[in-house]
Amino acid sequence: MTVTIYDVAREAGVSMATVSRVVNNNPNVKPQTRKKVFEAIERLGYRPNAVARGLASKKTTTVGVVIPDISNSIFAEVARGIEDIANMYHYNIILCNADKKKEKEIRVINTLLEKQVDGLLFMGGVVTEDHIQAFRTSSVPVVLCGTKDENQAMPSVDIDHEKAAFDAVNVLIEAGHRDIAMISGTLQDPANGFARYQGYKRALETAGIPVRDEYVRIGNYRYESSVDAVNYFLGLSPRPTAIFSATDEMAIGAIHTIQDNGLRVPEDVAVISVDNIRMASMVRPTLTTVAQPMYDIGAVSMRLLTKLMNKESTDNMQVILPHEIINRHSVKAQA
Repeated sequence: MTVTIYDVAREAGVSMATVSRVVNNNPNVKPQTRKKVFEAIERLGYRPNAVARGLASKKTTTVGVVIPDISNSIFAEVARGIEDIANMYHYNIILCNADKKKEKEIRVINTLLEKQVDGLLFMGGVVTEDHIQAFRTSSVPVVLCGTKDENQAMPSVDIDHEKAAFDAVNVLIEAGHRDIAMISGTLQDPANGFARYQGYKRALETAGIPVRDEYVRIGNYRYESSVDAVNYFLGLSPRPTAIFSATDEMAIGAIHTIQDNGLRVPEDVAVISVDNIRMASMVRPTLTTVAQPMYDIGAVSMRLLTKLMNKESTDNMQVILPHEIINRHSVKAQA
């Protein structure tokens, strides 16, 4: 039979209210009484009912996390940062995969709210008006993690994606490249895909290099989507001497496709990207990339959410974290 708070109170010879105070770390309990209660809990194997405690306190100490694609390694490091800070502040995480589908994201958000989570972290891509409406009907705080809404009305933690792309393309320009192609993410994503395209475009324009439509192909952030793009680029005249990829995963696909065509990276075609996933240092040649502080994005997002859940003051509701160029071997100065 399930051991109840009543059984513990009877075993310890105290009231149920006293047991509740001990379980909830209320300081107004005598040390000897606290010791008796804990001994009774240990003898009986009592486990407090978290649901009942949540109903009483109106808090469940759980946070819902919506992740767009659980198979994408970039989100694993973000989730690790979230989890570490959640543990520090004694919150449990409910992680939900949404498969980059808007309808599923909205459904998952509503399901988490029905489960009475104390806060939400949305790690998705495009934040639409439907998302904003779902967040605003919520009675709990929401933080956008690794993305932002177009009007920056929601609390968020991210990098400056436009500047990250600008810096990446400038590495190619400084290495002597002028025929620079881009494998972009979706341009319907203002916070990420479109922002990185804008950074690519601004870097070329700043250097006086024409922006050529045929040098831009849209991918879906995954390895496979870069194969067709690179095969297309290699058939152009003049052929690009460098490729900027919106993600490391697409960049790795680009490196392999270049090599499959009998060409060398970086001697024939240089490759650079954004993210700095673990595979970036494992591919050969190793991938030059702009590192997102993925762990920090998760950790800072969770810390911001704890402040909002506990009604602590915060000076900055839109946090922009610094990025860093990681020079490896997929780019070198042209002869």
